[in-house]
Amino acid sequence: MIGLYVRYGYGYGYYMDPTYILIIIAAVISLLAQLKVKSTFSKYSAQRSRSGMTGAQAAERLLNSQGIYDVTIQRVSGKLTDHYDPGNKTLNLSEGVYNNASVAAVGVAAHECGHAIQHAKGYLPLAIRSALVPIANFGSRVSWIFIILGIIFSFNQTMIYIGIFMFAAAVLFQLVTLPVEFNASSRALQLLKEQGILSTDEAGNTRKVLSAAAMTYVAAAATAVLQLLRLILLYGGRDRD
Repeated sequence: MIGLYVRYGYGYGYYMDPTYILIIIAAVISLLAQLKVKSTFSKYSAQRSRSGMTGAQAAERLLNSQGIYDVTIQRVSGKLTDHYDPGNKTLNLSEGVYNNASVAAVGVAAHECGHAIQHAKGYLPLAIRSALVPIANFGSRVSWIFIILGIIFSFNQTMIYIGIFMFAAAVLFQLVTLPVEFNASSRALQLLKEQGILSTDEAGNTRKVLSAAAMTYVAAAATAVLQLLRLILLYGGRDRD
């Protein structure tokens, strides 16, 4: 389904699939976003915060300031693998964040606290995203099966439409993720200043880190939308009769 598209009996023969450009655009967007977040995080990981608080210490203060005492802060392996797990209420900080006192580490830890606060306060977009997780996971796994089977069985439009619809559920998850991530960063920056963990100029640099990280989610959403658009262009309106 990538590269040359074969069509027999309709006067076209072999030709280059023009929608392949959408895949190239998506790949470039994702690559640029990843390079940006890595370079920005690396740059501000070298700037130690004046408060001297590590990511873990900052996270604990921020959570406690919001009356949240039932979230466990723990270290996980990997680089930029930080995440909040609402299922078991754990705030997981990567090795480069947990014991690091840089403005980048504090910002990332605060961002994950933003998700914990969203969870505690019943932030609706987070609840919607959590509800979409199993649907999106299932849809992303089986959508291609239906599409491929639909193609094999003489372009059965019903099967293809089911596959596209399932993939659309995964796209919806990516789109709902955007306001959740932006809101978490906004909460993080506000609390870091309110709690005196970062000064105004340090918060400005932290904002750069979080903005770069947010672009990875924008890139993921854009990639998903472009993939969905490609599926619709290729198979959504096909009439084989």
